[in-house]
Amino acid sequence: MGTPVIVFTDIGRDVDDEMALVLLSALRKKHLLNPKAVIATLSPEKDRANLARGSLDVLGMADVPVGIGGSGGAAKDLEVYKAVHSRSSETIEDCGINLACNVLRKAKPNSVQIICLASLSDLAVLIKDHEELIISKVKEVVVMGGVLPIDSHDKLLPDTAYNNNCDMEAAKFVYESCQKLRVPTVTLSRWTAYGCPVRPELLDELARTEHMVATNIRKKSKESIDQLWKKVVLPPNDPGREKLPSRCDAKWFYQTFIGEELPTEVPKTSVWSQVQKLNMYDPLAVLICVSSYRSSHFRCREKVVKGVSHLVVGVCEQENGIRNRAALFDEYSALFLYAMQATLHEPKIHLNYKNNNFDEVTSKRSALVNRAA
Repeated sequence: MGTPVIVFTDIGRDVDDEMALVLLSALRKKHLLNPKAVIATLSPEKDRANLARGSLDVLGMADVPVGIGGSGGAAKDLEVYKAVHSRSSETIEDCGINLACNVLRKAKPNSVQIICLASLSDLAVLIKDHEELIISKVKEVVVMGGVLPIDSHDKLLPDTAYNNNCDMEAAKFVYESCQKLRVPTVTLSRWTAYGCPVRPELLDELARTEHMVATNIRKKSKESIDQLWKKVVLPPNDPGREKLPSRCDAKWFYQTFIGEELPTEVPKTSVWSQVQKLNMYDPLAVLICVSSYRSSHFRCREKVVKGVSHLVVGVCEQENGIRNRAALFDEYSALFLYAMQATLHEPKIHLNYKNNNFDEVTSKRSALVNRAA
């Protein structure tokens, strides 16, 4: 059935959280991961739970329970994108922490992976209130975030990555506690995501399946990018930036998503037509939970604390932790498509694989699907 996993997500902020659930669906069908609970965090957490419930339902994971987490350090409600498949349900559990505890109590010793794709607030509460469960049942904690240079301190410390920045005290507590309790961690940084971007055309290809998640993700990607652009052009201390790190300015945006230096005149409205690269932060964090993919596609730096190995993938721009980005793109693109087609009654597309233009990628889409199946 695969490794049992508990996922903390702030789904609805941008599309990569929902893409992570798409990937999770594929890995479940391949019996590599076994999702036991998805906990939606970040205010409005109930709306995020509704989106998570609907996404899981249409991705063939209706039996995976959803719980409501906390505000994730947010002082106000943040945006949740609309989706026709988002739905309220009496099966959504009011307390995500209780749901996580129930999963851990039933699990075998040291068997569960916890995947945190959001603020670490809820995970901090889980560790603080249920330390014995964490020690006895958790195999490792996987965080989409970042740490300070690993050789600069005798232990891992969180950096200013967005997920850390949402609740820095919680992030510090989680890293401190995991190292103190000798619970292994795996941290995947933004540098890894930057090292294997995708072109917007991949979303077009997925949308041709006519799967409602794929079509909505393509639509919401544009909206999310345009919303991000509006935030990065604000002054560093403007509350409208919503805890976006100060390094994420207009120059960073152009380099990250467009691949160019910031021009003298910048768009005042939509920048979508100029976007050349999208970053799949959270799907990569899910993929790295599978040991075979971890060893095949990623280079991990190790930090040993109290005799326990803690791994960091992507320690800097020059060392992004990716072995071969064309092969990695090939891998997760195939898994995305496989998940979409496998949850439809009749797959309706016959596509040739398009060159990603970041490396020599020449496979055909049909070959990708066959290899993923």
